[in-house]
Amino acid sequence: MDEVKAILFDTFGSLVDWRSSVIAELAAWGQARGLERDWTGFADAWRGAYKPSMDRVRTGEQGWTILDDLHRQSLQTLLDAHGITGLDAAELEHLTRIWHRLRPWPDSVAGLTRLKRRFIIAPLSNGNLALLVNLSKFAGLPFDTVFGSDMPRRYKPDPEVYLGACAILGLRPGQVMMAAAHNYDLAAARALGLKTGFFVRPTEYGPGQTKDIKAESNWDIIAQDVEDLARQLGV
Repeated sequence: MDEVKAILFDTFGSLVDWRSSVIAELAAWGQARGLERDWTGFADAWRGAYKPSMDRVRTGEQGWTILDDLHRQSLQTLLDAHGITGLDAAELEHLTRIWHRLRPWPDSVAGLTRLKRRFIIAPLSNGNLALLVNLSKFAGLPFDTVFGSDMPRRYKPDPEVYLGACAILGLRPGQVMMAAAHNYDLAAARALGLKTGFFVRPTEYGPGQTKDIKAESNWDIIAQDVEDLARQLGV
């Protein structure tokens, strides 16, 4: 680990609790308008559309589209399915930008603050730059810089996402660690020569979560959370 100079973090689910944040905002929005819906199911379905929507872009079925716009497309489909109509552009934008207002997990800010003392820290997320800047400000995530998917115009796990960030930082892949609560993300990074750090978020998808509940490989560091990651890196 002595050669590691930078740590890149997955963000949705790894650093911020998207599920409870989205459910809370949807429920408050619905209550203010007298709308009773299964907001938990709505939030899970919205997140469920995340990977398929990006895969359409990754495979060329759909041209390059930033995550904010993919979120808006999925939102419109879900609103129609739930019989919610008549929203104006401002209200649709407000709902889409829920993903800019996600709360951090309790250890995220403290752990990142510790790591920042020694390492360059930045998000490497499928979020577009504006989304990640706003989210970082809202959640108080103390990043040194931000990498958005609209910079390489690619989505993880495409190699250009990981290698592009290393190149921008002027570092070799072996000098960079990818840290995440998702095994697939770390597998893609390791294949390109990056170091890997796993920490578990066993309730990211709710109490019945069945994936990413443990490390599925011998990642370079396996931690309980971001503060434990910092401790194991000697910070």
